[in-house]
Amino acid sequence: MTNSWDERYNTDNYVYGTAPNDFLLQHAPDLLAAYEHPHVLCVADGEGRNSVYLAELGVEVCAMDISQVGLDKAQQLAAQRGVSIQTECVDLTQAQLPIAHYDGIVAIFCHLPSAGRAHLYEEIAASLKPGGFFLLEAYTSAQLQRDTGGPSDVDLMVSQAELVRAFKGYEVEINQELEREIHEGDRHNGTGAVCQFIARKPAAREQRYQFTANRGKASHKLRYVESSADASGDCTLCKGPLTDD
Repeated sequence: MTNSWDERYNTDNYVYGTAPNDFLLQHAPDLLAAYEHPHVLCVADGEGRNSVYLAELGVEVCAMDISQVGLDKAQQLAAQRGVSIQTECVDLTQAQLPIAHYDGIVAIFCHLPSAGRAHLYEEIAASLKPGGFFLLEAYTSAQLQRDTGGPSDVDLMVSQAELVRAFKGYEVEINQELEREIHEGDRHNGTGAVCQFIARKPAAREQRYQFTANRGKASHKLRYVESSADASGDCTLCKGPLTDD
């Protein structure tokens, strides 16, 4: 079944160009440096400019979008650049992402209705591995005053406040609203009002337990300790070693 995005991408030209998004280009190398074989998801990646760029960095990439026409062009771009990407045609407002699967997830100008956006945020949070990163750039409501790209419906716009709520407890590295020059094909061209966001999912904590003994009361106690605590030692009643296990 075709949709409006299939119609938009049904041209020989790349509607948003073939170069990666500037915000992704600026931060991807540092975000990926900690991984030997990173696995990254690009949501709403259209014709593949961002997923192909990440593949050129040696990343295993999956590009998801509602337009099969766009994804076919993404595969063509990947072939031209000598890299491979995985593509999946899905409605992101209903997508079920694999649990704890990706080292990073990228959303560049992914403009969904607010209810669908909330669903996608939940899926992203669940699909990131502990310590994984989420990078987003999207237009804010201030973009409605301009004729330089983006949706015309305020419900499709993104804000700092909604990202803070959606990713509460994450380590936020960047969360800002600003104006910047954007030149990405014919559809994004000129000064844009954007939100930029990078955050990391909390790392998994090591769960351990510590035994203590009171000889006078002939009792044992069991308590939960964080990974930084020393849980090794000797039980004075059992006369046996206690380990981190």
